[in-house]
Amino acid sequence: MAKQNVAEQFVDILVRAGVRRLYGVVGDSLNPVVDAIRRNSAIDWVQVRHEETAAFAAGAEAQISGRLAACAGSCGPGNLHLINGLYDAHRSMAPVLALASHIPSSEIGLGYFQETHPDQLFKECSHYCELISNPQQMPRLLQTAVQQAIGRSGVSVVALPGDIASRPAPEKSIEHALVTSRPTVRPGDAEIDALARMIDEADRVTLFCGSGTAGAHYEVMQFAERLKSPVGHALRGKEWIQYDNPYDVGMSGLLGYGAAYEATHECDLLILLGTDFPYNAFLPGDVRIAQVDIRPENLGRRSKLDLAVWGDVRETLRCLTPRVRLKNDRRFLNKMLKKHAEALEGVIKAYTRKVDRHVPIHPEYVASVLDELAADDAVFTVDTGMCNVWAARYITPNGRRRIIGSFSHGSMANALPQAIGAQFVDRDRQVVSMSGDGGFTMLMGDLLTLRQHDLPVKIVLFNNSSLSMVELEMLVAGLPSYGTGNLNPDFAELARAAGMYGVRVEKPKQLAGALRDAFAHDGPALVDVVTDPNALSIPPRISAEMVTGFALSASKIVLDGGVGRMVQMARSNLRNVPRP
Repeated sequence: MAKQNVAEQFVDILVRAGVRRLYGVVGDSLNPVVDAIRRNSAIDWVQVRHEETAAFAAGAEAQISGRLAACAGSCGPGNLHLINGLYDAHRSMAPVLALASHIPSSEIGLGYFQETHPDQLFKECSHYCELISNPQQMPRLLQTAVQQAIGRSGVSVVALPGDIASRPAPEKSIEHALVTSRPTVRPGDAEIDALARMIDEADRVTLFCGSGTAGAHYEVMQFAERLKSPVGHALRGKEWIQYDNPYDVGMSGLLGYGAAYEATHECDLLILLGTDFPYNAFLPGDVRIAQVDIRPENLGRRSKLDLAVWGDVRETLRCLTPRVRLKNDRRFLNKMLKKHAEALEGVIKAYTRKVDRHVPIHPEYVASVLDELAADDAVFTVDTGMCNVWAARYITPNGRRRIIGSFSHGSMANALPQAIGAQFVDRDRQVVSMSGDGGFTMLMGDLLTLRQHDLPVKIVLFNNSSLSMVELEMLVAGLPSYGTGNLNPDFAELARAAGMYGVRVEKPKQLAGALRDAFAHDGPALVDVVTDPNALSIPPRISAEMVTGFALSASKIVLDGGVGRMVQMARSNLRNVPRP
């Protein structure tokens, strides 16, 4: 049996760690690794057109599959292109292993062609970032990187010079069983008892949930019923907590709707469950707050805490719920449910007023029809900007659907690359990229990746020929919009030129048929929908001081853009409120 080289050993370890494919763009320093993949039937090389796409795709695959995913870039500029997607994966807590191949080891530090220092460059967007400068570091260094990415839910980066990758792997190297899943973490009894006492002492308790409630829907509902608590959520908590939720009071934050803001401010105890909600101006300053989180660095990062509880949300609630006294007073919950329904009724007018006849097409209408026609287990990838608004307001979670976006990093151009990674996990599952024309054109070259790999991703392009979220920021700041217009082609023609299904929609009556045809098409498809760039109305109380980049520092409702089927859910929940 021929002796392994470092590249072959590297690939074997990725396979043992559960990696199914490596996304990237080939290059000379990567050649030994790519060749090792070519000869290994357990892993595939996925060629993309831009390394940023590779990193976004790996991050999405990790979020959908729950497994370690991987991407690679060749030396210098190649691996530098990974950095934005890796920031997103890291901030989304997606376990990703990035291979940053490097210049010849003998030339490091001498200003060689394409020289960078990846072991330094990626430190801020990773838990672990190290250079393999000697074959003897293998396989221990890579095994450490794998376990850091999985165990700490984030990115690990390994820099590997091409000449080191070609050298023989060390004899009698130490390979050990890899950690490929995370344990649950239970808080100590003292913390659970302290939280139980706080709850028993409080009359009005509100739960505010984030992505850390994934897998804990049942436990949160049991807990809310025992406490008669309204339940609000952050954007990343929407897919995990909004469905089948009779205590739902909506979402807080920039895209917030309903009564979540009131519920978090009018309670006397706010419990933050699995959320690192970044907009602290939306959190109360005069309410007792307890926080439960699996990541101790998140505890107290956004607000002053009266109690910090380090633990997995599901395990914490399993221990906590039986220890708290049953509350029978529903007055606070009923009040918030009523406010929530009234708030949603107040914003549906923009959605219901002639939207099925309005030209250019209301983006709200597009999102609503998409929500109705998409599969019950569809994966939606959502571009940053106004597509975040439409997904937050109109895509209805049900426990089977997934909604992926750059919700923490806030990068443009994420939706199409993330759809690639999501579709590779399951070619038979419907994957829909909700793309804005600005984000789509930024990494438009990877439209060809769909065609090359025959990935049946469906792109629904909200084409208003503008960077409309930036326009909103400018308008709120009292500035005329400038530099936000896009001169766009007919994207459907562009898709057809690439050998894909493409259709352009300019009238509302064409929309449902176009979406049905695209969803039925056996392969990648693009639906270019010309939407109204003036779809927002801004309440007059918003002032320039309230805007800082993407975040509004103080406001309860920002956009008068409708709420889709959420109003029906709120009405249904309101029926459970006893009449006086």
